[in-house]
Amino acid sequence: MNPLARSIEELLPVRISSSFWFYILLRTALVVSTVCVAFILPFFGLVMALIGSLLSILVAVIMPALCFMKILGNKATKTQMIVSTSIVALGIVSAVLGTYSSLSEIAREY
Repeated sequence: MNPLARSIEELLPVRISSSFWFYILLRTALVVSTVCVAFILPFFGLVMALIGSLLSILVAVIMPALCFMKILGNKATKTQMIVSTSIVALGIVSAVLGTYSSLSEIAREY
């Protein structure tokens, strides 16, 4: 929520966006709107599970290991490369299984 709130604040004049009450009101409105969307969409939890299983694993597990391997390149030891490759492989397997599980749950529900 914070990146979205900060982006909105940057679009507004400084005298409005620097107000403490605007800060509180904006974040409260964002949280309330998110809760409303969660209540309106019947499969919101399933969609969030799908997004989490696909994107969270990619951002939190796979990409850091790939970046490590790309940055160090030939300077990394064999052990570091084996561990990084194992992390990437485990991340891909986890992402595929989580995505499959989420998609099958969505298909079963609807």
